[in-house]
Amino acid sequence: MPGFTLTSRADAPVEEVWKLLFDPSRFPEWWAGVQTVRSGSPGEYTMWPEGYPDFPMPQQLRTDHASGRVTISCQVSDIDFAWRLAEAGAGTVIEVRVDLPEVEAHRLEGQRELIGESMSKLATLAESANPRA
Repeated sequence: MPGFTLTSRADAPVEEVWKLLFDPSRFPEWWAGVQTVRSGSPGEYTMWPEGYPDFPMPQQLRTDHASGRVTISCQVSDIDFAWRLAEAGAGTVIEVRVDLPEVEAHRLEGQRELIGESMSKLATLAESANPRA
């Protein structure tokens, strides 16, 4: 299965980053390519990508606060995004593992670019909410 792992750091506490990862309604603020999100049943939401207002993409979101993990699975493309947060002094290490099915392998580099940009925006947004910064 094609995939990649990226790691970044935010100068913000884990709690600030967690708030952004846990709440799909906040994804358009930092997740590159996400235009709109509508929440559904617990653990489910629908995302519309930028430029495709007629292309809803159902998603599943699973969280494990104790281990600092948030896993998002696209129900259309079967791409999985496993986010993990860890304390690093007063900051947070952000890691994401992205796995794509073989039929989506052609999207690997595009996803790597989008997720890299998203990690940077996520860290910046968490840092701006950090009262200790």
